[in-house]
Amino acid sequence: MQKLKLDDLNRVSVEAFKEQEKLPVVVVLDNVRSMHNVGSVFRTADGFSIEKLYLCGITARPPHREIEKTALGATESVDWVHVDDTLDAIAALRTEGYQIIAIEQAKGSTMLNTFQPAQEAKYALIFGNEVNGVSDEVMAQIDGCIEIPQFGTKHSFNIVISAGIVLWDFFAKLRLNNNSAQV
Repeated sequence: MQKLKLDDLNRVSVEAFKEQEKLPVVVVLDNVRSMHNVGSVFRTADGFSIEKLYLCGITARPPHREIEKTALGATESVDWVHVDDTLDAIAALRTEGYQIIAIEQAKGSTMLNTFQPAQEAKYALIFGNEVNGVSDEVMAQIDGCIEIPQFGTKHSFNIVISAGIVLWDFFAKLRLNNNSAQV
C-alpha cells in the first residue's frame, strides 16, 4: 500500500469549497479558550464542509498565528463570525430555523449513537469551554443535548475530539448513509 500524494487527493479550491453544498450544520464555540482548539475546529469544519462557525465570547478569532498553526488555512475556507454573547448567537440561529443542540454531559441527554438527525433540519451544535463545558445560561436555551458515550477513566473528551466525533456522525448519517455525499 502506498500513501496518496497531495496531487492525488483532488481537493477543491477555496473558491469551489465556498460554492459547494454544505452540511446543514453550524458550530458554535461557547467561550473556548485555546487558540489551538479553535484552529483545529476550523480544520475539522472544513473537512466536513459545514456552513459556518460562530466564535462566541472569549473564543479567539482569526487572524492569529496560534489559530493558523492547527487550522492550516481553513480560516480562509470556512465562513465564520464572532458574536460577543453566545445567547445572542443562539437567538439569531433560532430565528433562522436552526435546532440548538449542546454537546454536553447532562441529565436527559441523548447518546450520539442513538441520535438521528432529520434530513430537512438545520443544526447549531454548541461546544463549550475546555474546563466548564457549555455554560449554564446556554444550557437553559437549548432544544436538545447530545452526549458522546465514553467508557474510560476520564470525564470528557477534548473539544476538538468531540467536534470531530460529532461532525463525522452527522456527516455519515446525513450524507453517507443516504448516498447523497459528493465524495
